[in-house]
Amino acid sequence: MDLQKRLESKQAVAGIIGLGYVGLPLAVELARSGVKTIGFDVDVRKVSELADGRSYIPDVPSEHVAVAVNTGMLIPTTDPASLAEADVIDICVPTPLRKTKDPDLSYVVKAVETTAAVLRKGQLVILESTTYPGTTDEVVKPALEAKGLKAGRDFYLAFSPERVDPGNPTYHTKNIPKVVGGMDEASTAIASAFYRQVVDTVVPVSSTRAAEMVKLLENTFRAVNIGMANELALMCHRMGIDVWEVIDAAKTKPFGFMPFYPGPGLGGHCIPIDPFYLSWKAKQFNFEARFIELAGQVNGSMPEHVVTRVAEALNAHRKPLNGSKIHVLGVAYKRDIDDVRESPALDVIELLARRGASVTYSDPYVPEIDHGSHQMKAVPLDAAIASGADCAVIVTDHKAFDYARIVSSFPVIVDTRNALKGMTSEKIFGL
Repeated sequence: MDLQKRLESKQAVAGIIGLGYVGLPLAVELARSGVKTIGFDVDVRKVSELADGRSYIPDVPSEHVAVAVNTGMLIPTTDPASLAEADVIDICVPTPLRKTKDPDLSYVVKAVETTAAVLRKGQLVILESTTYPGTTDEVVKPALEAKGLKAGRDFYLAFSPERVDPGNPTYHTKNIPKVVGGMDEASTAIASAFYRQVVDTVVPVSSTRAAEMVKLLENTFRAVNIGMANELALMCHRMGIDVWEVIDAAKTKPFGFMPFYPGPGLGGHCIPIDPFYLSWKAKQFNFEARFIELAGQVNGSMPEHVVTRVAEALNAHRKPLNGSKIHVLGVAYKRDIDDVRESPALDVIELLARRGASVTYSDPYVPEIDHGSHQMKAVPLDAAIASGADCAVIVTDHKAFDYARIVSSFPVIVDTRNALKGMTSEKIFGL
């Protein structure tokens, strides 16, 4: 039976490499739709938790994991040989940046090596990891073909960018349209058939390169516009204008304007990283992505601006930053999630400490952090208040925080997210 028929009859077996924020939701959704799914990850802790029916990602309910595992539809494993049973292998591993801002494809390369070891005729291989245009053709395809099988003749190959938005209550794996680009028409068709089992809408494009570029456009669009909002915030601060008031008024225009908001910097695995993948690739074509580079500079400078605002706020109350007790509220990269990847809060903490401040933090979703020279455990808000902290800095505006109590209990508050909108006090300082 060919793969198309196996997919249509729900007899095909899916293999997911990487059970993080992208791979786990997809694996569980596949299992719930009746597709036997092998979930592979090198992290023994993750696999052990899944085997016990527990989810470590807030967007994936533990009860969904438990049912999928107990019915045998989801098989979590650290054994790469288990993937030999899979008809479809979907690679969902991280693609970070090196310190030099160059792409780090080491996780992708290892995942492709794992796939190549079990590759057989008739399989479909999909890369979901966000990367620069050409990765599937230039890196994945040659590695898979090294043992003699040929993409397009012996196996199918496609790229489909992940579009996960952690903590989004409205959009999830099933109702986010899935862009799919194969190395040929047959690969696009078979990959589209695979995703239609779990996704409401599939959007085919002409090639893997087009699909790779789609994701970079989406996140670069956000990064550039957030960069503009951040620059506007810096400008408004100099002019004595409330940037939040300006944005709220501007967004009443029913056409031609889309609101983006300033903040302490960019976080997460995508928006701070993906634009640099694109600008790096552009340089190979002798093209300078000036908008992207400038937005990166502006966004990257925001943690330093936050620390400057903390120093100014303390100075207004006749206190120096050096030696002050600073309590950071929220270290996740955005509201109501537990993800600290690339979080600007980590840079804010590092910069405050370098300038002599004693720093603590509260975050209901992140019990501890390990960043550079800082290994810290979260402090309950009550304890932070009792310790006599000189200043609170709202870096992540979790809904769980009692903002009225924060305003009444701390002598100085720097609000980088407009979490205290509507509250007025001489102790509140904005971005």
